[in-house]
Amino acid sequence: MPLVTLTSDIGQQDYLVGAVKGRLLRINPEFDIIDISHNLSPFNYPQAAYVCRSAIKNFPEFTHHIVLVNLFESKPEQMLFAFHKDQYVLCADNGLLSMILEDKPEIVIGIPLDKTAIKNTLYHVDVIAKAITQLVNGEPIQKIGVPDTDFLEKNPLRPLLGDDWIEGQIILIDNFENVIVNITQEQFEQQRKGRRFKIVFKRDQVIERISGSYADVPQGEKLVLFNSAGYMEVAINKGNAAGLFGLQGFNEKMNQMSSMVQNRLFYQTVRVFFQ
Repeated sequence: MPLVTLTSDIGQQDYLVGAVKGRLLRINPEFDIIDISHNLSPFNYPQAAYVCRSAIKNFPEFTHHIVLVNLFESKPEQMLFAFHKDQYVLCADNGLLSMILEDKPEIVIGIPLDKTAIKNTLYHVDVIAKAITQLVNGEPIQKIGVPDTDFLEKNPLRPLLGDDWIEGQIILIDNFENVIVNITQEQFEQQRKGRRFKIVFKRDQVIERISGSYADVPQGEKLVLFNSAGYMEVAINKGNAAGLFGLQGFNEKMNQMSSMVQNRLFYQTVRVFFQ
């Protein structure tokens, strides 16, 4: 039974997620479909990459991961079907693949789209479902599409580094208003070099130690920990870290706006100072 995951920025207010699953099952009733998320922020590539990358590595080998994010940034001509570290990823040719993998895929093929077709979301789903079905029926992946196709690449969002600091972008604010920053524990320790550290927020809020869990601090107290995906998380035990510290998620479009607009008491980055 082919294991298939779904990640999208579609939202769940209307029929479309259900219709996507229906189309998948109509083409292959044996698909075992698992939702990762359908509530990704539109046009937010760093957030989509973080969510997909953090989830994908926990699935059994040879799972098929369908990512329906920003399908129509440009006129679609192909979908990508990649294999990397024993996982399959299928997504639009919009730069997201390289951000998810943070590496060159071991195998990538292009699945050409019919030039005469109406290329809506459900058409893309049909193309993807047929490609997965061909693969699980024994067709070599290189024969399903165009091998080693040229595809758009975007650099993963990396922290900024200085001699005595590291600065990360806020890539996700979760349902509890905890703030996820694109600094991994490995990156933090490499830059820290055993030194003490300090994170300073507005209102003179300061954090100077890493916690192992929320229970390490009293209710209402601020903390920093590294979450299950290995990324920095700023939180308040049973509180609203994003609201208290004036933080909001990184957004590529907002990042291109004027500094005057960006500085309206909201911050998209977290800087850690080393001493």
